[in-house]
Amino acid sequence: MTSEQHKLMKKLQACSFALTEANLYLDSHPTCADGLAYFRRHKDEYEKARAEYEKKYGPLTACAAEGTRKWEWVTQPFPWEYKANEGGED
Repeated sequence: MTSEQHKLMKKLQACSFALTEANLYLDSHPTCADGLAYFRRHKDEYEKARAEYEKKYGPLTACAAEGTRKWEWVTQPFPWEYKANEGGED
């Protein structure tokens, strides 16, 4: 995994964590404007990072696989297979 790919994966993980935490908070504070804004901001960041990652490195989930000519989800190492992606340390 290249350092750029690793950095982008870390950003996705951080955004995903923030979204999960905001989701839990909003479950008990559904009308909190700050909580809603926080959730939207991190959702936008996550979606941009996800789109960038998938454009450069392929789908992160089976649902993101196009599958128009072949089932590409299984034709390359999965995102979490660091050593297979780059042959280096994870």
